[in-house]
Amino acid sequence: MRRRTVLKAFGWGIGGAVALGGGFGAYYLGAKRDTVGKVAFDAALSIPALARSQRGASGARVFTLGIQPGETRFKAGRATRTWGVNGTYLGPTIRARRGEPVEFVVHNGLDEETSLHWHGMHLPAVMDGGPHQTVAAGQSWTPRWTIDQPAATLWYHPHLHGSTAEHMYRGLAGLFIVDDEQVEPLNLPSEYGVDDVPMIVQDRAFDGDQQFAQREPLAGSLGVIGDEILVNGTIGPYFDVTTRLVRLRLLNGSPARLYHFGFSDDRRFSLIATDGGLLAAPWQTDRLYLSPGERAEIVVAFEPGERVELRSYPAAHGGVLGRLDGFDDRLDICQFRAAGSLSGDAAVPAVLGAAPDLAGEAVAQERSFVLASNQINGRSMAMDRIDFGVREGTVEVWEVTNDNGYLHNFHVHDVQFQVLTVDGGAPEPHLRGWKDTVLLVQGRRYRLAMRFRDHTDPNMPYMYHCHLLAHEDDGMMGQFVVLGAGEQVGVPPGQHRHP
Repeated sequence: MRRRTVLKAFGWGIGGAVALGGGFGAYYLGAKRDTVGKVAFDAALSIPALARSQRGASGARVFTLGIQPGETRFKAGRATRTWGVNGTYLGPTIRARRGEPVEFVVHNGLDEETSLHWHGMHLPAVMDGGPHQTVAAGQSWTPRWTIDQPAATLWYHPHLHGSTAEHMYRGLAGLFIVDDEQVEPLNLPSEYGVDDVPMIVQDRAFDGDQQFAQREPLAGSLGVIGDEILVNGTIGPYFDVTTRLVRLRLLNGSPARLYHFGFSDDRRFSLIATDGGLLAAPWQTDRLYLSPGERAEIVVAFEPGERVELRSYPAAHGGVLGRLDGFDDRLDICQFRAAGSLSGDAAVPAVLGAAPDLAGEAVAQERSFVLASNQINGRSMAMDRIDFGVREGTVEVWEVTNDNGYLHNFHVHDVQFQVLTVDGGAPEPHLRGWKDTVLLVQGRRYRLAMRFRDHTDPNMPYMYHCHLLAHEDDGMMGQFVVLGAGEQVGVPPGQHRHP
């Protein structure tokens, strides 16, 4: 029995756990982490380079991505053994425009197989980079497709069944920014690395030899929870602000930790985009949750000469023994240092884009998904089992519920979905844009509407799963295919039909 299910199995709550006394009681009481005022902020925030490309014979932009082992020095002392893409840790930011054909040469320079999945991207299943598109050691993979979705902050990461958490923890991840002509006239902050800043937020633990330690908290429920925060691979980062408004592209790139973002002075900021792109209108707030895999674009206003920290505050969704999984933590993330004078004429317009519009569409099928005990609907992931097929061109509504007392979220490949309701009511403002990953609060019912379009394949599936990576690796994942007219659910290549 995995450690994260032990306490539930015995019916122990917080009081019972502390009452155990001795080692575990002390462990629980000391599990809360608070780094406010303890971070030196002595390293300039690293900004991932923009990936280079060249024009291929077909007219597509061709990106070459080399997955490689290496060493990275995060702090004083020995370097840490890491993996990266075109470098030793993380990867470059890929940037492409809607309507643009793209090709990739993904070379695996590791001594074991891995993959790169294009998280949030609408594309053919055979190009998705999921568990069926692994790249063997020393081999290359050449996916190609045409970008066909609105401007958004997407990302890429491994998706090897059973090993996603380990491969991401070693360092394989990067941003994938989609641009389009609808965003450019809005006059939002847009100079990459200056007033448009990528922030891949991750937690890591180090052992005494400065190597990554994949430690799960005793009786924790989520997987590895680190005690050091990295942003773009930088520990204790600061960013020099030179403009009045700054756009932050936030990615929760952690395997398990939930972040509750806010600033040290509780200033309000504008949420302008979620996973799938711009909101219809900005939402003013001072706190924002991001679960693993979720993205958000926020715009923050600064005054000349000030310093302020981006933090993660305690979260309300920890459930049983949530302190062990970091829900009570208060963490300094990054310090922003504003120059004595600030430039820029960027603005946050009152109208940003079009709201999701699936609520009034005819629904071809409704489905229910219950996440519990590392399973979805009582079944664990099987590579040779396609769970169901959906019809191309139709809209479906999926009702998703977290039913076992621990944190989960839900990610669907290929589509962006609209959150119609949460427990029958209107979703909160941060859930009113296009999403591909949604936090599932225990017991609440999330109704998600999604349209399946363009790409059909009866044999090659897309995934749906919890994006807490230990849960995904343990089997909280399923597979579906998109079917054209007359097609029936087939069998994944290289597999045999599951009984």
